[in-house]
Amino acid sequence: ILKEIDGVTCEPFEDLSVDVETQHQGTVMEKLGERKAELTNMVPDGNGRVKLDFNIPARGLIGFRTEFLTATTGTGLMNSTFDAYKPQKPGQIGQRSNGSLISMNQGKAVAYGIFNLQKSGKFFVEHNTDIYEGMVVGIHARDKDLVVNVMKGKQLTNVRSSGTDEAVSLTPAIKLDLEQALEFIDDDELVEVTPNSTRIRKRILGETERKRTRNKKTD
Repeated sequence: ILKEIDGVTCEPFEDLSVDVETQHQGTVMEKLGERKAELTNMVPDGNGRVKLDFNIPARGLIGFRTEFLTATTGTGLMNSTFDAYKPQKPGQIGQRSNGSLISMNQGKAVAYGIFNLQKSGKFFVEHNTDIYEGMVVGIHARDKDLVVNVMKGKQLTNVRSSGTDEAVSLTPAIKLDLEQALEFIDDDELVEVTPNSTRIRKRILGETERKRTRNKKTD
């Protein structure tokens, strides 16, 4: 909601505080910088975490909670309060910059398949999760979608989600609630809600049909 104050177009700003592990500090600061946030204070706690304060246009927070959750692997804390109306920042902000990891087949996710793809991004699914073609199983580290096979791999026993298993080490899956899933999706994606889960899928499940649709748009 814009207001004109003394002839200047102004927008609402928020005071944002985040508490993150120091290893995620750089990533969070970079992402907030892209959303036109300005760092106002930084206080390390001496125990591997740091509190960062920002002033940010309210529109810069749209969709950020999910991005923040992903960047901090679920360990970050954030809260914001209204500050004031200030001169509007130029340009568009708050758009998702990462593509999706999309399942190419139907069945159950396998730990080894997820493990081999962890460098490609962060996953919403874990070992033995039911998946299907066109289901979004994670967020890609790059800005384009990537179709992946998380069913490929050898059978493993004693799979754990921390670094204590000798066979494989999985980064804990990101769990999205309904609000976070709705923030995350792009125009070509949908949210599926069941009694037991919240899932994201492509509007068009088949990769061949998605390519055909993309090609029609570029013709």
